[in-house]
Amino acid sequence: MSGILDLLNSPMGKQIINGVSSQTGQSEGKTGDLLSMAMPVLMGAMQRNASTPEGASGLLGALTGKHTGGILDNLGGLFDGGVDQSVTNDGAGILGHILGNKQPAVENALSQKSGIDAGSVAQILKVAAPILLGVLGKQAKQSNVSDANGLSGLLGGMSGGGSKQQSLIESFLDADGDGSILDDVAGMLLSGGGKKKGGLGGLLGGLFGK
Repeated sequence: MSGILDLLNSPMGKQIINGVSSQTGQSEGKTGDLLSMAMPVLMGAMQRNASTPEGASGLLGALTGKHTGGILDNLGGLFDGGVDQSVTNDGAGILGHILGNKQPAVENALSQKSGIDAGSVAQILKVAAPILLGVLGKQAKQSNVSDANGLSGLLGGMSGGGSKQQSLIESFLDADGDGSILDDVAGMLLSGGGKKKGGLGGLLGGLFGK
């Protein structure tokens, strides 16, 4: 099972980056960098969310119901002439659910780190969230995921499992170890070169080989 960052480097990932960048008028380079930061954050937030029975049940329902991966079958159509508002509305709902009241802080932090204005970051995340659920839904179908354990394995595998990459993302999501979903994401993103944590710049350099 390939991880979410491998997806962004695949031909499909390039198509997603190209489509999202044309949607917002941002460069492909900046859009790719932003998605490389945002996708693992969203994955980590979903993992936290799915660690409760209620959260796992909700996500499993979405992956076996509305988000089974159909969105990936026609990416050309998705981006042709601009992404349909029903998709971005869906994305807004997903983001509100997994990020909760941390959403503005996450968007502002990603904006400062990527150099993309917060309005465009919000737009990009609204398109990225349904695509991410589509990827997970397709994988869940292929792996016959039907319960919370299977879901946990799927999310872990897509995030990079127990690898160094995963532990870096985990520490990024919860720098003070208090178990709060995205407690420190803004501080981590904005601190840049903080020596103690290595800052997000160092973290992403290690993750994405940049």
